[in-house]
Amino acid sequence: MPILSLDDAAEYAARLRAGGKVVVFTNGVFDLLHPGHVRYLQASRREGDALIVAVNSDRSVRANKGPGRPINPEAERAEVLASLACVDAVVVFDEDTPARVVGRLRPDVLVKGADWAPGEIVGRDTVEAHGGRVVRVPVEAGYSTSLLLERIKASKRRA
Repeated sequence: MPILSLDDAAEYAARLRAGGKVVVFTNGVFDLLHPGHVRYLQASRREGDALIVAVNSDRSVRANKGPGRPINPEAERAEVLASLACVDAVVVFDEDTPARVVGRLRPDVLVKGADWAPGEIVGRDTVEAHGGRVVRVPVEAGYSTSLLLERIKASKRRA
């Protein structure tokens, strides 16, 4: 599935639901894709029939993570995510949170990592208000973009 605009992603989600399919949503930066990301996305996809992933725009990443991020530009991060078998569609969002995307897509299932407290999950109220559910997936220990960046810096210091 290609990378979609928010309007096209909303239409896609509506078509899926009209066909009786369960639409799953998650979001994130997905800067340096690693096994933790892949396992998280696979677990997310198992929660329903189609997985739509919202990826933070470059501006949004800088607002959330600081001026040194992202490492990879939004178009490349979206392309890599869209190539994964477990991902059915990707949408890039520019806001600091995915609240507007969740409101437009109206997913049946919202997935976040278990490192997010239930009350901090953006879009939870929206999803639960229309009968959907929120699933917190365990985070794979030892995998993170921050850890990868630290390993890269450490290897440069040794070189």
